[in-house]
Amino acid sequence: MWILILMLAGCLSGFVLFRKNTLPLYHELDPGQQKLSVIIPARNEECNLPYLLDSLMSQTMPPFEIIVVDDFSSDRTREIAERYAGVKVIAGSPLPQGWTGKSWAVWSGYLQATGDLFAFLDADIRLAPHALASLIKARERSKGVISVVPFHHTEKLYEKLALVMNMLGIFTFMSVFEKGNPKKGLYGSCILALREDYEKIKGHESVKSEVLDDLLIGSKFVEAGIPVTNFIGYGMVSFRMYPQGLRSEIEGFSKGAILSTSTLSPWTIVPIAIWVLGLLVSDAAFILANTSWALPLFIGYVMYMVQLFYFMKYVGVFGILMPVMHVFASLFFLVIMLYSLYQVVVLGQVRWKGRYVQVGGRRNR
Repeated sequence: MWILILMLAGCLSGFVLFRKNTLPLYHELDPGQQKLSVIIPARNEECNLPYLLDSLMSQTMPPFEIIVVDDFSSDRTREIAERYAGVKVIAGSPLPQGWTGKSWAVWSGYLQATGDLFAFLDADIRLAPHALASLIKARERSKGVISVVPFHHTEKLYEKLALVMNMLGIFTFMSVFEKGNPKKGLYGSCILALREDYEKIKGHESVKSEVLDDLLIGSKFVEAGIPVTNFIGYGMVSFRMYPQGLRSEIEGFSKGAILSTSTLSPWTIVPIAIWVLGLLVSDAAFILANTSWALPLFIGYVMYMVQLFYFMKYVGVFGILMPVMHVFASLFFLVIMLYSLYQVVVLGQVRWKGRYVQVGGRRNR
C-alpha cells in the first residue's frame, strides 16, 4: 500500500508544480513601441537557423534588427544567415580569458545592437507569427525581464527520450515556489529584456564564466530589483533541440542537469524529488511483474502515463509511444543525471559543442 501512496504523492506533486503560464496572444502593439534587437548566438546551427530566420521574417511585428553571431561555426551557419536580407552577421572573435562561448557570443551581439529592447534567442527557436508582439506585451505587463520555456518539437525516436527531462524543465521554471527565490533563473533559449535593465546588471559579462549563464543571470536581475517572469511557449515559441544526434542531446542535457539543482528553492526540489521517485518506482513494474507488488506498481505506472499525456500537450510533441513506455524516458533521465554527475564531480568540467567549460567557470578551451 505504501508504494501506491508514494506514486500517488508523486503524481500530485506534478500537479502542484505544473502551471499553464502560457504567453497571452497579442496581434498588434500600440504605435511607438520600442525598437527590438534580436540577438542570436549560433555555433554549427545550419540545421536550425533557417527555421528561426524564416519565422522572424514572418512576424506581425517585425524586429528593428536581427543580429546573428557566428561563433566559429564549421558548417554553413554563416552562409545561411547571410542569405537573409536585413540580417547582420557578426564573425565571432577569439574567446577572452574567463568567458564561456555562448556568453561571449551574446555579449558580442549586444555590443553591436542599437535597439532599446533585446530578444536573446537560441538558433533552434521557432516563432509563431504573433510571437514577438506577444513577447513584447508580456514583458511590458511583467515590468521586468521574461523568458520562455519553448514547446519541444521532436521528430526522431532518440529526441522523444527527452520527455522526462522536458517535464522537469517545466516544473523547474513554472514552480510557484520559485516566485520568491532570490536565485530565480531564466530559460536561456528565449529571453526578453530592456536595454536599461540588461545594462544595469552588466548583462552577460556578469555571468561570463558560468556554465549556467541563463539561470544565474536571472538571479542578477532579481538582485537588481527587476522582476523575473517565466512562461510556457505552447502555441507561440517552440524549438527542436537536438537534430544533430543522440550525442549532442546527451551533452546538452547533462551539462547543467546536476548544477541547476543548486539554484532551486528547497520547496521546489522536494516535490520534484517526490515526482521523480514515484516515476522510477512505477517503472519497476517491468522488473517486479511476477511479484505481489505488480498490481500497485502497474496502477502507479498508468497514473503517471495519464499525467504525462495531459502535460505533454503543453510541453512538446513526443508521440503516443513515449508516454505509454515512459520507462525508456526514465532510463534516459538516469543516464543524463549519472553522466552529469560524472562530469561535475570527477572531471570538474562539462562539454558542449566542442568546448570544455570548467565547473565554476575557471577556464574554457
